Amino acid sequence: MNLSESGTPADPLRPSRSAGLPAPVTIGPYTCGPGEPLLLIAGPCVLETLDRTRQIAEVLQRLSERDDVNVVFKASFDKANRTSLAARRGPGIDEGLRMLEQVSAETGLPTTTDIHLPEQAAAAAEVCSLLQIPAFLARQTDLLVAAAATGRPVNVKKGQFMSPEDMQYVVQKVAGSGSGGVLLCERGTFFGYGRLVNDMQALPQMRALGVPVVFDATHSVQRPGGLGGATGGNREMVEPLARAAVAIGVDGLFFETHPDPATSPSDGPNMIPLEQFPALVDRLLRLRSVVEELAR
Repeated sequence: MNLSESGTPADPLRPSRSAGLPAPVTIGPYTCGPGEPLLLIAGPCVLETLDRTRQIAEVLQRLSERDDVNVVFKASFDKANRTSLAARRGPGIDEGLRMLEQVSAETGLPTTTDIHLPEQAAAAAEVCSLLQIPAFLARQTDLLVAAAATGRPVNVKKGQFMSPEDMQYVVQKVAGSGSGGVLLCERGTFFGYGRLVNDMQALPQMRALGVPVVFDATHSVQRPGGLGGATGGNREMVEPLARAAVAIGVDGLFFETHPDPATSPSDGPNMIPLEQFPALVDRLLRLRSVVEELAR
């Protein structure tokens, strides 16, 4: 048992004077961690057409020319956890990975996508620089092990039903099954019915586990089942929450963005309109520079 200086059991999630900083994680050409540019994971919720995917990726590619941000393009080939059986899920793994591969080749952006089954990990890792585990699946041992075994870094979203301390076991599963590294992503916690809340204590607590932490600003404002057979959301709260996360100190931010959120097959109410996204990122990066200066 670890003991504190007073001889009482130590809290494994409370950073101590001897606690180290998160271990950096390599994602394609980038490094995510302390002292590195902000990792920005962004894109549409789900892949639609190649033209639409290119439209979004081109805006993100221009953002990636900044020195203070590292951009990873995100899109899902399958939304397997939709509310309704009738909901559109995406193009599927074969077509979806082809689209991601083409967009990466055209823009130079590394990519990430969700995987839902262990057998999807190897194929996704051939195309994507980062594998993402959906929040509902954060406890699925076989999925975590398969993702880690590819050698790619793994971004695990904290389950809406999980506490920050629960995530230490997720880190152990991934770290014990591969050497690519692990990121933890906060995306809100269930609060009663139809709403998520953010416990901002989770950000430094998960970072104290020795891994970079990402804040998912758009999923944090979801209202699960808020539209009956679909998920609602409140995009007006995206920027305030993202600002809070930047002020606390995170290694990355996650956003979903779309040229016309109202027509997006998934998560439209909480997505940032694409035309507004660069200005939002600029404001957050200016805030981060102030926070970093104050910390010196």
